[in-house]
Amino acid sequence: MSRFVSKSAVFFFSVACFLSFGSTTPAQEIPSDYQEVLKSLDRKGDFKAGVLKVNIPRNDLKMTIQDFSTPTPFGFGGWIALTKATDGSEVMMGDLVLLQEEVNPVLSALLDNGIDVTALHNHFFWDDPHVYYMHVHGMGKASDLARRVKPGLDLIGHVKPETTAPASSSGTALDTAKLAKIAGHEGEQTGAVYKITVGRDDLGMKEHGAVINARMGLNTWAAFVGTQEDAAIAGDVAMLEEEVTPVLKALRKNGAALDELGKSAPAHGGAH
Repeated sequence: MSRFVSKSAVFFFSVACFLSFGSTTPAQEIPSDYQEVLKSLDRKGDFKAGVLKVNIPRNDLKMTIQDFSTPTPFGFGGWIALTKATDGSEVMMGDLVLLQEEVNPVLSALLDNGIDVTALHNHFFWDDPHVYYMHVHGMGKASDLARRVKPGLDLIGHVKPETTAPASSSGTALDTAKLAKIAGHEGEQTGAVYKITVGRDDLGMKEHGAVINARMGLNTWAAFVGTQEDAAIAGDVAMLEEEVTPVLKALRKNGAALDELGKSAPAHGGAH
């Protein structure tokens, strides 16, 4: 443990200094419409450099990294921020710190209320409990954005882990022909897993003149395992920016859970 701390101390100190130097902007009086946002969300925040920042710290979590106690300001303080666009409307961005069991309920609450989710990832290895960071985005009036984001924020710290029954090893074998018909694409069988892969050749993506095709990772895939009665599915969806929100809505509407969302190239993103 002492080796971990000593090797990491310089890095953490440099980050802390950067954050400290970047936060010297004096606080300003909070405009009335932003005061209403804080009141509506029942959260604390401040107004600096034309930005309202609303704090969503995970003080309810006792975080450790490699058994080393790490307080909330170390990297577990979620937030949303609002600032005015040139037309007078608001741009909202944020980063929410979520337990694994909170990710999909919060995702659904945000999508159902017109808030976009633009990334989902981890910041730490060996964190306990394991947390994810969900980036959110919205545009509109301050009061309307507060109303739309609130259902998602209200779930943080109040989602109970789901209990699932153990999978059964008995049952009817997967009907792979039916799966291929539903998907509109044939798959490949590898042991107990049936995997369907769909390339995104429609994007015509190139890098340094080289064609980036399905074999290079520009694809959507879904893998199935189990039985007709008790199956599991995992996959990766390659999307253009404008496809992300509709795809996420479709996945959540049909009960699919998300465990990662991020950009893997300038032209497309991926969801797991």
